[in-house]
Amino acid sequence: MLLEEFNFKTEVLDSSEPVLVDFWAEWCGPCRTMTPTLAALAREFKVCKVNVDKNPKLAARYNISSIPALYIFKGGQVVAQHLGVTSEQVLRSDLRRHR
Repeated sequence: MLLEEFNFKTEVLDSSEPVLVDFWAEWCGPCRTMTPTLAALAREFKVCKVNVDKNPKLAARYNISSIPALYIFKGGQVVAQHLGVTSEQVLRSDLRRHR
């Protein structure tokens, strides 16, 4: 699910389940590398994407200075974060831990 400023609170911060948020950009090669991993995780978990070029306020709010930045939110808070290409196993483990 692609997120914008207007739906970030509802879809991520107000969610009762953990949400993996991928801060990415179209021009980012490592971001494209993450696509199959995120698609696999989305079959079991809530996964959302925030394009940092189109949503600079969200990127600034979470101090995104390098992408891909993969943040797991639970209860409106960041409970885990990974920078750069990250394995499905690592992300799945974090998501399960925060269920």
